[in-house]
Amino acid sequence: MDVKTQTEAASDSGDVCAAAKEEEQPESLASFAFFLLKLVLAVLIFRSFVFSPFSIPSESMLPRLWNGDYLLAAKWPYGISNNSLPFNAPLIPGRVLASEPEPGDVVIFKHPIDGTDYIKRVIALPGDSVRVLGGQIVLNGELVPKEPIADFVIPTSPNTGCAWGAEATTNKSGEDVCSYKRFRETLPNGVSYEVIDFGLTRADNSDTVIVPEGRMFVMGDNRDNSQDSRFAAMAGGGVGLVPQENLVGRATIIMWSTDGGAEWVKPWTWFGAARWGRIGGTI
Repeated sequence: MDVKTQTEAASDSGDVCAAAKEEEQPESLASFAFFLLKLVLAVLIFRSFVFSPFSIPSESMLPRLWNGDYLLAAKWPYGISNNSLPFNAPLIPGRVLASEPEPGDVVIFKHPIDGTDYIKRVIALPGDSVRVLGGQIVLNGELVPKEPIADFVIPTSPNTGCAWGAEATTNKSGEDVCSYKRFRETLPNGVSYEVIDFGLTRADNSDTVIVPEGRMFVMGDNRDNSQDSRFAAMAGGGVGLVPQENLVGRATIIMWSTDGGAEWVKPWTWFGAARWGRIGGTI
């Protein structure tokens, strides 16, 4: 029987280890690639059917939503359509499991003309008659109660300036703030929320419209700083009577908020710019 020398045995062992490593490397790369694929699919499914993040780029929904808020929108309440999918992928015919929003819901939808994401509050649904009279909503012939409450005060920041209807002042801490006249509206279904009103403007009186099937009448809570259903649909402007098939989701929770004073390349500035008291707030 042949007996290998120690040198020959070590050489054979080295060859076996090298071969094993060569086999493990492609297998490890394949496993990692498969893991990444599963991760991407999981994120796409979550964003398409469960929750998706959105940012608030304007002050049209003050006082509830501030410029610089980042929120999660629930995708399932109104059904799933191409508008719910990332990049509006044309994969779903119509709207699957469709359901109507409730009056008072804060909804995200695609603008009927330019397709950008808008966020407004649902005021009226198909069959409802609606108009604005002297700055007050008239829904199905009845005035929606609008009671004055304490002024809304918000600190000025890179994300927040004083609009023409605000009073620029300083609070007790010496901080520059904007103060707005605030009201509480209550819809017939009992949903109550706060709005800002600067005073009478051209949008505070409108003709009566009856919402047709498949549409909805929406308004911003910042009544004199919102392009909504009071204005004809046009790119970058009003939205008209919004098709419900354009619904993307229902705003649910604020997951982050910043006053705009941070720089992304300087992570240590994020904490000072964060509005910690707003994070986790429901909508």
